[in-house]
Amino acid sequence: MTPAEEEMIRARQRSRARVMGLVLGAFVILVFLIAIAKIRAGVAG
Repeated sequence: MTPAEEEMIRARQRSRARVMGLVLGAFVILVFLIAIAKIRAGVAG
Protein backbone atom coordinates (compact mmCIF):
# COMPACT_ATOMS: atom_id res chain seq x y z
CA MET A 1 0.00 0.00 0.00
CA THR A 2 1.34 3.43 -0.87
CA PRO A 3 1.65 6.20 1.71
CA ALA A 4 -1.09 8.14 -0.11
CA GLU A 5 -3.50 5.19 0.19
CA GLU A 6 -2.66 4.77 3.87
CA GLU A 7 -3.30 8.47 4.47
CA MET A 8 -6.69 8.21 2.74
CA ILE A 9 -7.62 5.28 4.99
CA ARG A 10 -6.50 7.17 8.11
CA ALA A 11 -8.49 10.23 7.01
CA ARG A 12 -11.63 8.11 6.66
CA GLN A 13 -11.02 6.55 10.07
CA ARG A 14 -10.61 10.00 11.65
CA SER A 15 -13.79 11.18 9.97
CA ARG A 16 -15.72 8.17 11.25
CA ALA A 17 -14.30 8.63 14.74
CA ARG A 18 -15.45 12.27 14.78
CA VAL A 19 -18.95 11.32 13.66
CA MET A 20 -19.19 8.58 16.29
CA GLY A 21 -17.96 11.02 18.93
CA LEU A 22 -20.62 13.55 17.97
CA VAL A 23 -23.35 10.88 17.97
CA LEU A 24 -22.25 9.62 21.37
CA GLY A 25 -22.09 13.17 22.75
CA ALA A 26 -25.59 13.91 21.42
CA PHE A 27 -26.90 10.72 23.04
CA VAL A 28 -25.38 11.64 26.41
CA ILE A 29 -26.93 15.12 26.23
CA LEU A 30 -30.31 13.61 25.29
CA VAL A 31 -30.24 11.20 28.24
CA PHE A 32 -29.21 14.04 30.56
CA LEU A 33 -32.06 16.27 29.37
CA ILE A 34 -34.59 13.45 29.75
CA ALA A 35 -33.35 12.81 33.30
CA ILE A 36 -33.68 16.52 34.17
CA ALA A 37 -37.21 16.60 32.70
CA LYS A 38 -38.21 13.54 34.73
CA ILE A 39 -36.78 15.02 37.93
CA ARG A 40 -38.68 18.28 37.40
CA ALA A 41 -41.90 16.35 36.70
CA GLY A 42 -41.41 14.30 39.86
CA VAL A 43 -41.34 10.98 38.02
CA ALA A 44 -39.29 8.26 39.71
CA GLY A 45 -37.23 5.75 37.75
